[in-house]
Amino acid sequence: MINDQTACHLVETAADAVQANWSGFGDALDAIPAAIYVTANDGTLIYFNQACVDMAGRTPELGVDKWCVTWKIYTPEGEYLPHDECPMAVAIREAKSVRGVEAIAERPDGTRVNFVPYPTPLFDGAGNLAGAVNLLLDVTEQRRPEYLKNQAEQCRQLAASVDDLSTAETLALMAAKYDAQSLRQAN
Repeated sequence: MINDQTACHLVETAADAVQANWSGFGDALDAIPAAIYVTANDGTLIYFNQACVDMAGRTPELGVDKWCVTWKIYTPEGEYLPHDECPMAVAIREAKSVRGVEAIAERPDGTRVNFVPYPTPLFDGAGNLAGAVNLLLDVTEQRRPEYLKNQAEQCRQLAASVDDLSTAETLALMAAKYDAQSLRQAN
């Protein structure tokens, strides 16, 4: 499983690969085991790997699709998010990386995938915005009620096994948060 730290490292590696050899970046990005794509400075897709197709449930159109490889995007609260307001669009518009957000992609078949994006702007030698690279980390499994209930139970078991009261209280709070997330996801 790719965690947040690994995802940040992968997207930085991808950005380095694209900036070091713009014409030959595809091979380096194809080797990354997560959905990753690159846009021009106007947000138009110029590259995506097979993992993007697998995650999005569709094949994006290079030179046509803008901002994202997904069909539709929603916030974690379920509100529709237009592509021109997605994290990649924000990263390009503000010329800075976007971190700490989550979204839900809806595939054309109606299924949904929870993901964490890592949009990162790319700059040319003169410091001008040249485009952006984005890694989409699938976190669907971690949002399933069964997974969340399991995490809550593990926290309760750990809390019962430690002698430090502060640690036990922290673990109990974590268990309560997992339980609350589980209830929200179940509804």
